[in-house]
Amino acid sequence: MNIENHPVVSREEWLAARKQHLAREKAFTKERDKLSAERRALPWVKIDKDYHFQGANGELKLADLFGGRSQLIIYHFMFAEGWDEGCPGCSYLSDHIDGANQHLAHHDVAVVAVSHAPLA
Repeated sequence: MNIENHPVVSREEWLAARKQHLAREKAFTKERDKLSAERRALPWVKIDKDYHFQGANGELKLADLFGGRSQLIIYHFMFAEGWDEGCPGCSYLSDHIDGANQHLAHHDVAVVAVSHAPLA
């Protein structure tokens, strides 16, 4: 939308438009919540593959990534072959995960990032 031609209306007109939009936002939120619940209800898949990861102190198996916690979040940090640096979105998240990681640890959740990037 061009800012020069953007409509300017009275507060009453804006409020009417905002209420109409809010109704659509609430309907969208309910649908998203329903879809999220359906995703959480999907069956789980047993991990039979013997995954190995290279960490700062050598090779790790999938079970090692839990670090003694009962739950694990694995974040795939995107770094494709030939790239000089990681995905901008992944880099941003990595710069800000420490605060959330502290709270997740209090809920018995370990967080690790995996990537095809060189360890260095």
